[in-house]
Amino acid sequence: MDNKIAILGAGSWGTALALLAAGNGCQTLLWGHNPEHIANLAQDRQNKRYLPDHPFPAQLAVTADLSEVAAFGDLILVCVPSHAFKNTLINLKPYLSSEIKIAWASKGFNPDDGTLLHEAVSGIFSMQTPAAILSGPTFAHEVAANLPTAVTIASTHPEFAKQLSGILHGGLFRTYTSSDVIGVEVGGAVKNVLAIASGIADGLGFGANTRAALITRGLNEIIRLGVKLGGKQETFMGLAGLGDLILTCTDNQSRNRRFGLALGAGEGRNAAIHEIGQEIEGISAAKETFLLAKKYAIEMPIAEQTYKVLYEDLAPRTAVQNLLAREQKAES
Repeated sequence: MDNKIAILGAGSWGTALALLAAGNGCQTLLWGHNPEHIANLAQDRQNKRYLPDHPFPAQLAVTADLSEVAAFGDLILVCVPSHAFKNTLINLKPYLSSEIKIAWASKGFNPDDGTLLHEAVSGIFSMQTPAAILSGPTFAHEVAANLPTAVTIASTHPEFAKQLSGILHGGLFRTYTSSDVIGVEVGGAVKNVLAIASGIADGLGFGANTRAALITRGLNEIIRLGVKLGGKQETFMGLAGLGDLILTCTDNQSRNRRFGLALGAGEGRNAAIHEIGQEIEGISAAKETFLLAKKYAIEMPIAEQTYKVLYEDLAPRTAVQNLLAREQKAES
């Protein structure tokens, strides 16, 4: 395969996708911002911190130098946390001498203004820059272990979506393409908020009935916001919507769910964050989702109560009581 891909973000998800691309025969360059971490990856030929026991293929190289990334090829896949997404691209841009294609597997909003990540791409580069998002029900460890996985790649540039799909699709990793960038972005961002809510409910000792209700009504909230922002309703019934929501709300590999479990069990916010030790995207997404719901007058009670637990010190049990005390209404 003649394709090359540079992956920005040497955490668990970026490493898993780098392993996947390289394993498919694609020349792959994995970038991380921490030179010491990258030096360890180069020496160990595996990511012992985040994905131990998964050796790097010969096609996978690593770097901490953005100029090397810019010189490597024209296809960039960004896997950094959403709060670092915009600045990473800003830092990369001065090294670029030609047009590039930007894809991302980051899930969240721009924390400075609550916009979607594709808006950062078009603002830093141009509206014509080929852009794509990869999302779906995925845990990095399962992708690295080559367990069956399916994702959505959404782009308004069909040929770019096809190119990225060709790099990643193969074996037990299946890719589907879509043109609904907004819908895929919203599904990937807001599901993390609902995963915290689901974890809180389970941490309080509530049962499977509660979890199923949260997932179902939470999906309704995602649809309301996503459609208002320009997404397609059918997208939220697919891999990047319902599929990712179910995964994140029900499995303890989810950092957002584990964070909610800790809060529901009475653990403090800072202690829970420290214990998990990795990015918990739902914390910032809860704030951005709450503000977007207010801005557009969208009813999102589960997201609102989750925000109040995280930012207004509302007791988790009180949040659940607030949801149950809401006025009776028709299901919609």
